[in-house]
Amino acid sequence: MAAAAVTGPDPLRLVVLVSGSGTNLQAVLDAADAPVRVVAVGADRDGTGGLERAAARGLPTFVCRVPDFAVRAAWDEALARLVLDHAPDLVVSAGFMRILGPAVLDAVRVVNTHPALLPSFPGAHAVRDALAHGVRVTGCTCHWVDAGVDTGPIIDQRAVRVEPGDTEDTLHERIKVAEREMLVDVLTALAEDRSWR
Repeated sequence: MAAAAVTGPDPLRLVVLVSGSGTNLQAVLDAADAPVRVVAVGADRDGTGGLERAAARGLPTFVCRVPDFAVRAAWDEALARLVLDHAPDLVVSAGFMRILGPAVLDAVRVVNTHPALLPSFPGAHAVRDALAHGVRVTGCTCHWVDAGVDTGPIIDQRAVRVEPGDTEDTLHERIKVAEREMLVDVLTALAEDRSWR
């Protein structure tokens, strides 16, 4: 008599927020063994590579542009509604270059990746700042998003050496490789142990 198949919990439902090319999104989409499922992709502007990657997979997409709202709080509330329309377990800020407000953060847990070893070099220019500071090792961080800028509790980090002659672009490309791997590993761990919910 054949043994019954063992099934785990349902895949972790993800809404992924992007602002650019969507390489972190692609890493999650390509992680066939990860117990996660991207249910929608949102962006803060039209025409991003991330939206194109989502459309190529037949995923629902939405755009919520800050300039379309008179005040930032209205944008935050609209973004929260758009995210919640897809009933995610978790939101992934994958190169999303906007600070999320209380409407989103009170509604759902959010993880973010950052191209530095936080708490060093927070903000939008982390790779440039690390090079300017002369560090020999930098890397990437995955953290829970809170109301600050890259201040939330750290989930995981990966180190990347700064090589002689590195430019901002060459260093950032190597960090992105580590960042994509780290993100998939973190999402897999969060899907397997949901005590964070």
